Amino acid sequence: MEAARPAGAGDLPALARLAADAVAELVPQRGGEMWARTIGRRPPYEEGLAAAIDDPDALVLVGTIDGAAIGYAVARLDVMADGAGLVVIDDLFTEPEGRAVGVGEAMLEAIIAWGTERGAAGIDAVVLPGTRDTKNFFESFGLKARALVVHRELP
Repeated sequence: MEAARPAGAGDLPALARLAADAVAELVPQRGGEMWARTIGRRPPYEEGLAAAIDDPDALVLVGTIDGAAIGYAVARLDVMADGAGLVVIDDLFTEPEGRAVGVGEAMLEAIIAWGTERGAAGIDAVVLPGTRDTKNFFESFGLKARALVVHRELP
């Protein structure tokens, strides 16, 4: 059975492994190297994930199938210029063999509920160009593009 549950300190080794897998999968994608250098999850993964677990304005989830950790998500509540809250999804990853079976959906539903309970005005997530399955996944929950970042490397 697919599920999402809040992460605890005992989940850190599994979360760190999943974070490393997520970064390794995204870096080769178009825009992935710059993503990793700017907003992507950075090592040491356990340290950053432990800080998120302890942060009252963050939610860290473990996505499971029959109790086995096969995904994770990290979201945080930011305050916008007008004082309203915005949920920002920093990480949402499921191992390839666990995709399209409801684990990602369970985690995103939990994030949406968490943001709703906190009165957030919206929810943001970054999707790299060319990752159509990821874009389609978020769009199935009503998220749509509101900005594009363009970039050029300099000599």
